Amino acid sequence: MLKKIVSVAVLVMVLPLVAACPAPAETPAEAKIGVVVSILPLADFVGNIGGERVDVTVMVPPGASPHTFAPTPGQMRAVSGAKLFVKVGSGLGFERAWMDRIIEQNRDMLIVDSSHGIELMEMVAHCPHEENDHEGEEHEREHHHHGGMDPHIWLSLPNARIMVQNIRDGLIEIDPEHADYYTTNTERYLQELDALDQYIRERLDGFLNRYFLIYHPSLGYFARDYNLRQLAIEHEGKEPTPKVIMEAIDLAVKHNLSYVFVSPQHPVRHAETIARSINAQTASIDELPRYFIPSMRNVADLLAREME
Repeated sequence: MLKKIVSVAVLVMVLPLVAACPAPAETPAEAKIGVVVSILPLADFVGNIGGERVDVTVMVPPGASPHTFAPTPGQMRAVSGAKLFVKVGSGLGFERAWMDRIIEQNRDMLIVDSSHGIELMEMVAHCPHEENDHEGEEHEREHHHHGGMDPHIWLSLPNARIMVQNIRDGLIEIDPEHADYYTTNTERYLQELDALDQYIRERLDGFLNRYFLIYHPSLGYFARDYNLRQLAIEHEGKEPTPKVIMEAIDLAVKHNLSYVFVSPQHPVRHAETIARSINAQTASIDELPRYFIPSMRNVADLLAREME
């Protein structure tokens, strides 16, 4: 009985000591770097380079037009806490309208111009009515310029490589301790882009008919890279006239086209009208893909199906 009393007494004395010893503190998770980007493809680039070290906010949401979108108060709050903002830098309507206010919102964050080192080209499309007017002229005269530089630089594999490297440099500038991490991720992703470029070239090689009809002229750089001919229905954001629509129909028949390409960011009514008139289909090409590589493979597959 005495032994039991002693044991209980010892236990009572020990318990307060145990309770007084704090549990080993867990190492706090390292704060992620707040990165804001203009459009979804840039979010994919940043995610592939920055990996687990970045927290990315996208300004222009899925389905919205990068030419007309206005940011929400919540998005502007995200800008206030960001360390890095990645802009396209090619004259996108959203950035022309909002970059000054975005910079004013957070003057401490680094601004990365992902277009640095990219040579912009003029907005070029084979306009239906001009194509007919110049039939038979040399190829160089078939190109027509439509109001300023083409902002859709990300829909080009050579351009995407440059944009990725610009983003890598920006992340290293604000987080030099992890430069090796960003460099390794970049090299891996560039290899994936090279493999994608090879896939697209093989997929589109050998077709005699290089034309495709699209509502909004977003694939100018892509067409340049792979020797294609973009026929655009809409120009400079203007709704096509009945005359342009009729001429687009004639041109689609002339080139034996089976698809009219549309995108989630633009209206499809006129494209559907043309498709019905030529017994064709509409097919969606997302000019602002969240996942860049699979989306661009899909673009190549769709265009190859058109040219077959």
